[in-house]
Amino acid sequence: MKKTALLLLFLGCIQMNAQSVLGKWKTIDDKTGKAKSIVEVYESNGKVFGKVIEILDAEKRDKKCDKCEGTDKNKPVLGMLIIKGLSKDGDEYNGGKILDPETGNLYKCFIKLDNKDKLLVRGYMGISLIGRSQNWNRVR
Repeated sequence: MKKTALLLLFLGCIQMNAQSVLGKWKTIDDKTGKAKSIVEVYESNGKVFGKVIEILDAEKRDKKCDKCEGTDKNKPVLGMLIIKGLSKDGDEYNGGKILDPETGNLYKCFIKLDNKDKLLVRGYMGISLIGRSQNWNRVR
């Protein structure tokens, strides 16, 4: 009986983790459909953040964010925090920002699981109807 209970608890933990926005995600360019990078989405102090941990195009691995402003100006994109300070709100996370390192623009952001292996990422200005969406794929 004890082994069965432990197995059920273990399987429940695996299932919960598979249904979380946390983890590693392959970013897909919404314009070209090509994979661009791997972003690790993690939680810190009750907020959700995303950091570029791999750039898939070898020619862009040393790229700096020359169009960014503030503390991100001329910093390497590899290792850059691009999702900043999202809070859980029902099925989605919002209230934070997302940085587009190619343009240097900072947008309001929300993310939401589309299914356990697809993450809907939306950056927008003003109201959420005006913006861009991307679907990222979970990395296993």
